[in-house]
Amino acid sequence: MTQHYFDKAYAARDTKVIRSLYDEWASSYDDDITAQGYATPERAAVTLAEFLDDKELPIFDIGCGTGLSGAALKHVGFTTIDGGDVSAAMLVEARKKGIYRKLLELEVDAPLPFAPGAYDAISAIGVIGPGAAPISLFDTLMHGLRRGGKLLFSLNEKALEDRGALGMIHEWTDCGAAILLHAEEGAHLPGINMKSTVYLIEKN
Repeated sequence: MTQHYFDKAYAARDTKVIRSLYDEWASSYDDDITAQGYATPERAAVTLAEFLDDKELPIFDIGCGTGLSGAALKHVGFTTIDGGDVSAAMLVEARKKGIYRKLLELEVDAPLPFAPGAYDAISAIGVIGPGAAPISLFDTLMHGLRRGGKLLFSLNEKALEDRGALGMIHEWTDCGAAILLHAEEGAHLPGINMKSTVYLIEKN
């Protein structure tokens, strides 16, 4: 992976800086990250496929980037995938893959671009954590689900260094507002020895 982009991504906290970084990185992102064995999208997609039988149900892939997460979802059989990202340049690359039914450019800190319950599942792969979206996005996504809807997301080791990352999960599961269906640590970027945990939560 281009070390320059990698270092800047994990150091970034300002949303404007993050958007600019990913706009700049978009054209080489797929090559850079797959060269490090990027494994989380496939692990996440396989997890959702185990718990969601109807592969035609609509999924919103938030923070879709160049479409690697959408490609993984399509590979395991999902057919109705919409995506959104704050980086217009990343969306250009995602559109080339021909995976998504529609793609939306998202505004930072804006409400979700769909009505609550519009999607049976929301995926947020590699989206929450340093250099990406704040932990508060988790609550926003959970409120965007209908009862029985599923949130598929991942937290890498850097994201899990923030205790609030696990706290956001417990706030929903401890009171019974949601059920944790799956949580498994595994490979994220083997090339730099980084792991991630894939989670699947169902809203009650």
